Amino acid sequence: MSSADKKSKDPVLSLLSGTFAGGVEGIATYPTEYVKTRLQLQAGGKLQAGELRFKGPIDCLLKTVKTHGIGAIYTGVSALAIGNAAKAGVRFLTYDQIANALRDENGKLTGMRSMLAGLGAGMTEAALVVTPSETIKTKLIHDKNSPTPKYRGLIHGTKLIVAEEGLGGIYRGLGPVMARQGANSAVRFSCYSYFKETLQKWRGKGQEPLPSTHTFVAGALAGIVTVYTTMPLDVVKTRMQGLDAREMYKNSLDCLIKVVKANGIFSLWKGTTPRLTRLIFSGGIVFTVYEKVYNALELVKN
Repeated sequence: MSSADKKSKDPVLSLLSGTFAGGVEGIATYPTEYVKTRLQLQAGGKLQAGELRFKGPIDCLLKTVKTHGIGAIYTGVSALAIGNAAKAGVRFLTYDQIANALRDENGKLTGMRSMLAGLGAGMTEAALVVTPSETIKTKLIHDKNSPTPKYRGLIHGTKLIVAEEGLGGIYRGLGPVMARQGANSAVRFSCYSYFKETLQKWRGKGQEPLPSTHTFVAGALAGIVTVYTTMPLDVVKTRMQGLDAREMYKNSLDCLIKVVKANGIFSLWKGTTPRLTRLIFSGGIVFTVYEKVYNALELVKN
């Protein structure tokens, strides 16, 4: 996916490779996603009766395990793993097809065009997959930490959410999710393309596929840049998907203003440490697994 990649991607292989990579990445990094979500739900939100206040990511992890057991940090993992597999499949499929259309007559993709392809991919995955899966995940986590949890799992929780709030209940926060995913993918893909191309030039072996260690480094670096540039959108998205969002916020802008007023501007980077940890590893994992699976499927096909 560097600007020098001249061969068009096969859409079926892109979808299969992305789906597999997303599932692996989602399960492997879920505890950091759980901690990030718990911290963000307390950024400007009100504590429910008996809910613990966390000082930071380590405190959140230790108190959660001590109070609810080790399994608690995997609350909502099924929603995210399924959603992650689906969104990665859609993301890579959409990115590769938009990128194919944007390549110049020599088959090259510039950094700006890679960013545009990433933006389109991110907004598509947000509308089709990310919003419902992350809304359900956030509500399951929020409910688990209330004194009287009412959701008994993914299917039961989804049924209750739809019954109580309608289909709109699982599409809460669509605006900030589309903004976050669009920005995420635009930054992530363009940075990955840049770092990958830089590593290929450094190796001096032309377009020969990079070793897994190199693709992992390129993906991890892209993840670091993505976290710091898009974190405020992620905080607003999480707050808008919490159980108390309907009572507390009129819309995403109102949420942003209230969070800043209550906790200051830096609260928009609440949960940065666990998200940074997750995206460093998720970026490395998802791009490495995608590249390897795609190459393997291409060999089988040919």
